[in-house]
Amino acid sequence: MTTSEMKVRTKKFSLMIIDLAEKLPNTNVIRSITSQIVRSGTSVGANYRAVCRARSDKEFVAKMNIVLEEADETLFWIEIIKEKMWLAKEELETALKEANELTAIFVSSLKTVNNRINK
Repeated sequence: MTTSEMKVRTKKFSLMIIDLAEKLPNTNVIRSITSQIVRSGTSVGANYRAVCRARSDKEFVAKMNIVLEEADETLFWIEIIKEKMWLAKEELETALKEANELTAIFVSSLKTVNNRINK
């Protein structure tokens, strides 16, 4: 997948998370979770753009680790929402699948660059 395709994909993921957040019930506790998932979910796309501007492999790794952390945190919040049954499982399936796929892609990218650095 090209860099520009990943930029589009991570932006779509951000929008997916915003859409999901807009469906959540409006209680004090859920508002807190909503804020967290919107922050981490939109951070994936925003920080991926920073990855694309990395000037070295080491900078790439540092920035990509942030993207990975944010994707994993978003995955965590989706799991919490699912387990609390705040939304139907069907409404969460796509976001859950995409969060898992993006996390796997970021881990793979990090492994590739780390292997190159360590050679």
